[in-house]
Amino acid sequence: MSSDNLDAILSLAKRRGFIFPSSSIYGGFSSVYDYGPLGAELKNNIKKEWWRRVVQTNEDIVGVDSAILMSPKVWEASGHLSAGFADPLVECKKCHERFRSDKSREEGGAMGEKECPKCKGELTESRKFNLMMKTFVGPVEDDSAAAYLRAETAQGIFMNYKNVLDTSRVKVPFGIAQIGKAFRNEITPGNFIFRTREFEQMELEYFVKPEKAEQVFEYWKKERMKWYLDMGLKEENLRFRDHEKTELAHYARSATDIEYKFPFGWKEIEGIHDRGDWDLSNHAKHSGEELKYRDPDTGEEYYPYVIETSAGADRSVLVFLADSLERVSGGRTMTTESSRDEEIVLNIAANLAPIKVAILPLVKNKLEITSKARNIFEALKNNFMARYDEQGSIGRRYRRQDEIGTPYCVTVDFDSLSDNTVTLRDRKTMTQERIASDDIPKYLLCKLY
Repeated sequence: MSSDNLDAILSLAKRRGFIFPSSSIYGGFSSVYDYGPLGAELKNNIKKEWWRRVVQTNEDIVGVDSAILMSPKVWEASGHLSAGFADPLVECKKCHERFRSDKSREEGGAMGEKECPKCKGELTESRKFNLMMKTFVGPVEDDSAAAYLRAETAQGIFMNYKNVLDTSRVKVPFGIAQIGKAFRNEITPGNFIFRTREFEQMELEYFVKPEKAEQVFEYWKKERMKWYLDMGLKEENLRFRDHEKTELAHYARSATDIEYKFPFGWKEIEGIHDRGDWDLSNHAKHSGEELKYRDPDTGEEYYPYVIETSAGADRSVLVFLADSLERVSGGRTMTTESSRDEEIVLNIAANLAPIKVAILPLVKNKLEITSKARNIFEALKNNFMARYDEQGSIGRRYRRQDEIGTPYCVTVDFDSLSDNTVTLRDRKTMTQERIASDDIPKYLLCKLY
């Protein structure tokens, strides 16, 4: 995938209302983004499909929604306030730009360099820079009021481990899942929404007997890769990368990344980690709360090991846009119009598409046709994310829907007035078929779900 593809993604995202720079009327805010109408739908669909696969279809997994603000003691116990959760930082003595010293020049870092990659000034020695975002709770801004925006959603899950055990009738093995915002003061964010300081995570913490950890780790590796493939990503753009012992996080016994081949190279989109009993044992030690699991059948007591899957919702948006965006020759609309030599088509999986069906009256100056099209739209909108569009020629409207990934278009024409049928067009196959307008809901339910 070339860098041209990233330019095409950026252009599409802004032009069609997927993603905008945050605070754009003030010139934007570095590496922070807002999701527009189509972007919000796409991101929500990704989260829904993740939740469906991880929580809804697994009777031993439940969900929580924990607070962004937690006691600072949580982050002390988890190790996030120590050097273990810090990036190596260098600063230019001339322009005062800061860089991660473990990143290559291509990512804005200064690995192996003795001069600033921007102004050629001298760099300082590397020092640790903690990634936690600090704030204050209450009227006085002093150390006693210090708090932190959560750096990961996982700790909120561990805080509710005992609550879930006591209230949900689960027993090991079981999982707790969560989708939510997290914040990291990244030194070198970049590559659009790939690395930002505010992001959304989709995380599962699965609690198992220690002797089962390796087996469950392998299961979730395969299961999470299968999800991306089932969501329509191309297999050749995905791979596993096992972590070396020297690069493991402070809590991890082993770790594997699922990587995607972005225009800027192979990068992580999800991590699968064996966290051992690091979290529960440390929180038990620091809080004084008994967090060992007592097996109701055998009476055995132990700290469960935790197998974690952690995916970024924002990175997933970028992945699905990158993988499904295609350039095709003009005229694919199957009309006489072919005004452009090249067209952009978002061949995204139908269940992820922001708009599921577009209702298009053939002409907008014939009341009988527009009224019938409106009636069809009204009948569909409660069950499907639908859009009514009468602006421009039918060929241009097809192209607009292709560009935003709409899988189906329903065209109401003059024949519709006499036989109550419509033309239903499939974006992926380009086939058009005539069906009764009353059959549209059944047709879409069969195709979409």
